[in-house]
Amino acid sequence: MSRRPGPRALPAALAVLAAIGLAACGGYDSSSAVGAGNDSELVQEGAPLEHVHGLGIDPADGRLFIATHNGLFTAAEGETMPTQVGTSNQDIMGFSVAGPNRFVGSGHPGPDQDLPPNLGLIESRDGGKTWKNISLAGEADFHVLESSGSQVYGFDGTQGRLMVSGDGGRNWKQRRPPAGVFGLAIDPTNASRIVAATEQGLFASKDEGRKWRPVNNTLAGLLAWPKRDQLYLVDGDGQVLLSRDAGSNWQTRGSIGGQPAAFVAHDDELYAALADGTVKRSTDGGANWTVRTTP
Repeated sequence: MSRRPGPRALPAALAVLAAIGLAACGGYDSSSAVGAGNDSELVQEGAPLEHVHGLGIDPADGRLFIATHNGLFTAAEGETMPTQVGTSNQDIMGFSVAGPNRFVGSGHPGPDQDLPPNLGLIESRDGGKTWKNISLAGEADFHVLESSGSQVYGFDGTQGRLMVSGDGGRNWKQRRPPAGVFGLAIDPTNASRIVAATEQGLFASKDEGRKWRPVNNTLAGLLAWPKRDQLYLVDGDGQVLLSRDAGSNWQTRGSIGGQPAAFVAHDDELYAALADGTVKRSTDGGANWTVRTTP
């Protein structure tokens, strides 16, 4: 049954802010590599999985990728214990799969990296084994990052600005979001159309964030938009909702069983990370969930 959630929904959803750490944390050559590893150490067994910030599925092979406070982890289908990719333990706060073997990210360097405190936008074209700075090193800290091909959206927590790029993150335009953003979703059929989850509810834009209109002022959470008529949201209590009209009306689907740390959709599957590092998967639109990986 479709519904407009009641007034308690937004305060509960704002608990997501604490779970995904959106508060800002605290002369780099952009042609140099970030977090490069040698071929003999591309996957680290038994590395700690802590503080999940992002999830993604690589369309090249269907592998699950988990961005964390201690680097990037992966698990192939059937594997329940993730392994670390590469040798970098950089803190990947923002993460998005932009294409086969191509990821974009943002965050902070690891303790063994002599880099600016904010990495700006970084990119990997080898499935996360190595990373290269693309832009904004030392400037931007994207704790919310979404991409669709060459279109990239990021919310920079250091300055409270929404940034938009149409060329994979090399050049940016600045937008003014309606409020602090902690979730973004891109229309899979039109990359200029986005929905933002903010401290004041859900807002939609049809023009890359130039203009906004409120679509629901009582609900917020982490978003995933796999199909035009399937916009999903998981709120701060772990309740999963589905909208068929881009965010105005919602129907309850199920629960992930805890507070969410990250949320993503791939084809007909949904993935959600819990605060303890467990990743769950749903194959029926969020009604039922099973454990995909354990920390």
